[in-house]
Amino acid sequence: MKYLSEFRDPALAKALLAEIHATTTKPWTLMEVCGGQTHAIVRSGIDQLLPPSLHLVHGPGCPVCVTPISFIDKAINLAAQPEIILTTFGDMMRVPGSTGNLLDAKGRGAEVQMVYSVLEAITLAQERPEKQIVFFGVGFETTAPGNAMAIFQAQRLGLDNFSILACHVLVPPALRALLDNPENRVDGYLAAGHVCTVMGLGEYQQIVDEYQVPIIATGLEPVDILAGILDAVKQLERGEYRLENEYRRSVTASGNLHARKIIDQVFTTCDRTWRGIGLLANSGLAIRDQFAAFDAQHRFQPRAAAETDNGCLAGQVLQGLLKPPECPFFGTRCKPEHPLGATMVSGEGACAAYYRYQGLTQ
Repeated sequence: MKYLSEFRDPALAKALLAEIHATTTKPWTLMEVCGGQTHAIVRSGIDQLLPPSLHLVHGPGCPVCVTPISFIDKAINLAAQPEIILTTFGDMMRVPGSTGNLLDAKGRGAEVQMVYSVLEAITLAQERPEKQIVFFGVGFETTAPGNAMAIFQAQRLGLDNFSILACHVLVPPALRALLDNPENRVDGYLAAGHVCTVMGLGEYQQIVDEYQVPIIATGLEPVDILAGILDAVKQLERGEYRLENEYRRSVTASGNLHARKIIDQVFTTCDRTWRGIGLLANSGLAIRDQFAAFDAQHRFQPRAAAETDNGCLAGQVLQGLLKPPECPFFGTRCKPEHPLGATMVSGEGACAAYYRYQGLTQ
């Protein structure tokens, strides 16, 4: 129990672990679909404390990791245009595209600026009216409301030099794609509680009913994750499948209705390519035509090369088919300072979590 000092409530964690051990009688595989949960699991050693027959694999829950190469190329293309300042979060700076990353582009003289919020990009647009400010916005349903509000704010301020290169993705279509994969070996899922906080539980109930698989909404605290694991194991041992909510302090059935309304006003669903996974129907959010003035894709038509394959096996990691240390490049050709793929770059990537917290190299 050497890891229990990492838990905010060690006594509760110990009790949950004891019950998980007592309940597990068969081999089961669970997947968390949240990069924050992945890091909490590996950092706190949850995967090391579970029964040997209970396996955790990691899903496509990191938005930086699933951002396609083509969008990295588009961002680099935009940044190279002299009238544009490209702004984005720090994680996106080192994600490889087909011919380098945004940090490389910055080194070649492109104006690339790291920000901590899309509102910083709005402020920059006010301060630099002679420049076009483009915010490279990625993320799941959790970041979409903020970017939608930024468009409303830019419209209210009359800013004609602000736009967003939007690459938002949606969790439920990805879950369906995983479940439809003939190679899928996952028995139950831990859903991202912060996504459910925004969107509610309705779509997850549909997936539970359609695929007859347990889904548990959990938070990012290790004890939340352990409670979700216990719920899933109890269901599987009984031959049941239900949607359960272990993040009730934040998640409601209907979600945040105001945030959902804002998303619907600004965005519409679209097909989206997921890095390492492929094209998933209706799995993305695109800016609606009525807000085309704030859509960098529409305004500047950035170029991108076709999706390339550099040998990175992150797609298999993101689908729960491979653990990071099982990749032949892990810790050799692929390290945080010289990553092959986004899962080693991102602060929520599974490969980065194993490298940082377990020091597993080959």
